[in-house]
Amino acid sequence: MGRLDEWRFCPRCGEPIEVEERHATCAHCGFEEYGNSAPATEALVLRDGRVLLSRRGIEPHKGKWDLPGGFLEEAEHPLDGVRRELREETGLEIEVHRFLRAGVERYGRQDVLILSWLASAPDGEPEATDDVAELAWLAPDELPAPEEFAFAHHARLLADWAGGTLLPKDEPNGP
Repeated sequence: MGRLDEWRFCPRCGEPIEVEERHATCAHCGFEEYGNSAPATEALVLRDGRVLLSRRGIEPHKGKWDLPGGFLEEAEHPLDGVRRELREETGLEIEVHRFLRAGVERYGRQDVLILSWLASAPDGEPEATDDVAELAWLAPDELPAPEEFAFAHHARLLADWAGGTLLPKDEPNGP
């Protein structure tokens, strides 16, 4: 089910709206909306050979493990967004090193375009805030089982990191 599938009325004028193939249009006022993926950022934050994981404090997937991050605000640059989200969720100021990968994952009733970054947090201890229930620094051999993650791409990304295939040897916390 797509984000627009349950739309019945125009959010601008209240008239009936037509939704076809992830595109909503209102014949009355001309409003248009597309069922695009919502942009989000996250960070693989490394320190001393460990990765920072967060346990979700809200739905969807409340109680499952996650990478810290979240949705971009309107017109926000992804690097600014990942720094803001990490500050909000962990209290840490991070250093972003490089872009890792992009993917699409289902989040409730919408699809999310996830931009994953490699980062470090050289100073301070994280504190779970915002929508995070718990934070933990985990070594590769301490990672949760794949089914304990909120989103499938986290298990794949962390398996690549733990297996030494994600980072080159000269990268911080590479093999």
